[in-house]
Amino acid sequence: MIIQAICFYLFAAITIASAVMVISARNPVHSVLFLILAFFNAAALFILLGAEFLGMILIVVYLGAVTVLFLFVVMMLDINVAELRQGFLQYLPIGGLIGLILLAELVLVLGSWVITPEAQAVARAPIPPIDEVSNTAALGNVLYTDYIYLFQASGIVLLVAMVGAIVLTLRSREGVRRQSIRTQNLRSREQSVEIKKVQSGSGV
Repeated sequence: MIIQAICFYLFAAITIASAVMVISARNPVHSVLFLILAFFNAAALFILLGAEFLGMILIVVYLGAVTVLFLFVVMMLDINVAELRQGFLQYLPIGGLIGLILLAELVLVLGSWVITPEAQAVARAPIPPIDEVSNTAALGNVLYTDYIYLFQASGIVLLVAMVGAIVLTLRSREGVRRQSIRTQNLRSREQSVEIKKVQSGSGV
């Protein structure tokens, strides 16, 4: 138990420190690297809690796709940090007001936070053996039985967001040659192939 407590406080401290560095680092690339560190330590916390599936999903999905995508986008865009900071003082009052509102909401949430008896009963319930029900099977049973409609709704929302992003970024430009599959399939052999007889020792 002492080793688990030490690991928990170590991973939690690194996660909080890296999360603070994400929003305070001056270089966007450094912010993404600190975000990767925060995800790694959050995955370690999930594994300590016995939710190894969530920890692996956090590493595979967020580190393998989202964070790496952020890193490549930031590096390819070549963001000028000095240019971004020119209007910092202009939006400082609005940002401070939004920060105060969020702080007040967090204080209200934490002040009225109460652990329900049902949650206490679940927390005190013994964990079933791994051979009986695995973490992945238990999560799947809850997700695809009790929350199946919410799961499908979230999938539809993500699908609509993806289609909307494609539609918003799709632009038709004049003078750009585009591939037409129908025209290519309707071409005859005479239109596609031209056979020329080349004399020996002469060019085409």
